Amino acid sequence: MALSDEFLMELRSRCDIEDTISSYVNLKRAGRISKGLCPFHNEKTPSFTVYPDTQSYYCFGCGSGGDVITFVKNIENLDYIDAVRFLADRAGMDMPNENTYDSAVNKRRLRMLEANREAARFFHNCLKTKDGEEGYRYFKNRGLTDETIRKFGLGFAPDFFNALSNHLMNLGYTKDELVFANLARRSQRNPNNIYDNFHNRIMFPIIDIRGNVIAFGGRVMDDSKPKYLNTSDTMVYKKSEGVFALNLAKKSGKDSLILCEGYMDVIALHQAGFTNAVAGLGTALTGEQARLLSRYASEILISYDADEAGQKAAARALTIFKNTPAKIKILRLSGGKDPDEILKNYGPEKMRGIIEGAANEIEFSLLRERAKYDITTDDGKRQYLRSAVGVLSNVGAIELDIYASRLSDELSVSKEVIINEAKKSAKKNLASRRKKEFTEIQRQPDLLDKLNPDRKNFYKAAKAEEMLIALVMANPEFIKFVTGKISYTDFVTDFNGRIFRAVTDRISAGKSAEISFLRGELNDDEISAVAKIQTVSHTLKNTEEECADCIKVIINEKNKKDLRNVSVEDISDEDFLKFFKN
Repeated sequence: MALSDEFLMELRSRCDIEDTISSYVNLKRAGRISKGLCPFHNEKTPSFTVYPDTQSYYCFGCGSGGDVITFVKNIENLDYIDAVRFLADRAGMDMPNENTYDSAVNKRRLRMLEANREAARFFHNCLKTKDGEEGYRYFKNRGLTDETIRKFGLGFAPDFFNALSNHLMNLGYTKDELVFANLARRSQRNPNNIYDNFHNRIMFPIIDIRGNVIAFGGRVMDDSKPKYLNTSDTMVYKKSEGVFALNLAKKSGKDSLILCEGYMDVIALHQAGFTNAVAGLGTALTGEQARLLSRYASEILISYDADEAGQKAAARALTIFKNTPAKIKILRLSGGKDPDEILKNYGPEKMRGIIEGAANEIEFSLLRERAKYDITTDDGKRQYLRSAVGVLSNVGAIELDIYASRLSDELSVSKEVIINEAKKSAKKNLASRRKKEFTEIQRQPDLLDKLNPDRKNFYKAAKAEEMLIALVMANPEFIKFVTGKISYTDFVTDFNGRIFRAVTDRISAGKSAEISFLRGELNDDEISAVAKIQTVSHTLKNTEEECADCIKVIINEKNKKDLRNVSVEDISDEDFLKFFKN
């Protein structure tokens, strides 16, 4: 689908990059830019930078960069058109020619969703038949009402290998469609034959926030393995992005979500009146799931099992949620290993008390450390205090004061000593972390070196080319000054020459040359490279004199017969401009 400049311009004006990214990343203003922890790689020191002036972003840690469309494309795992559609929906805009957009891929997606919906009906209806009475009995024994069973669309896959397949093929679905949807599998002996992916399991339909059935989870009713069998990734479902019951929880009217480990915990909580409960899909929480949850609630209450595995998973989830704006608390489960068991043993009031007494991240970490030691002994007290100081080295001044007071009372240790030790630890950790992250960044190949193989051999020229591109992109009016003085054919490196040509051709034609409008000329990596090149303009004065300096260096380097390699050194852009004067 071709997108006009006019449409992209309006989309960009309605979807400010800083506003859009701040719904996924905690951004802090630093002058004209904003910085935060990169959502595309793990880091503790912010290297992800947003440039409102150019409506672009770039991460100096992993090299990801681009415009608001690129960001949504990467963060939501969408293709380009779907990312545009995502933003258009958000901005209340209609996609151009949407009524005529009818690709084979879109048709296949719709058929898959329809097949899943029919499968959900089939599984649910089976509960009231002789073939499904065992599944219905299982749900009732777990304390579920008929209303809850209907609300979640629960079902049963009968103990036959082709019950669902035959049903769906009678409705007109082909074998290929059932295999693509992972509702059926092909026989290894005879690929022309298929058999149901799910049989003799209670079934949990996975429904997205739009109400589409996108996948299924199937659970055995005994101790056989595997306990759970889930739909594999398809064109409508990605396990790393899915959240169970979010379609229901988002209607709860609450600004918090209770994140559980399993389907039954969620269902039991909903039945007990806690209708903001959800669960991740798969064995561990992912960054995609955390970002999705943080868009629907400002507070996430993590309710993982009380055993060691559950507490480790909770600690890991805390780390993942650091890259989101959500406030996190941990439920300290007691009276049962999980919410389902607690509700059965003690009822909703017990669970309500647990929710009200949820621990924040600091309290949770301190409690985990405290459980490791016997603080009735001097040695245990000393070890716990050392661990607690490590926890407090990562908190703000107010939190440090509060929890140092609590530790002082608990352990009979001076509050001032605790604060001083925490500050020392924080300083040491910061230096160590920065050194480690700097080393990791240095080990990664520079994106511009990767895409522009001539750059290392002609570094002085390449640097001048990049500065000139950045200057012209930031100041389109400079095209009059540049025209006639230099052409893309004068560039020493072919890659930069191609970028310069794409930029100047658009500006000369009276069109915008910002990143959003270069998509037709460049691929994803090249868009990231241009985003990095653009960052240079923020270190310059943005004058025609700087353009002249760049042009002089490029022409001189081009005309030199004995072009020599220049080693890549850590030269600042300001110092580099002085070098041009030589």
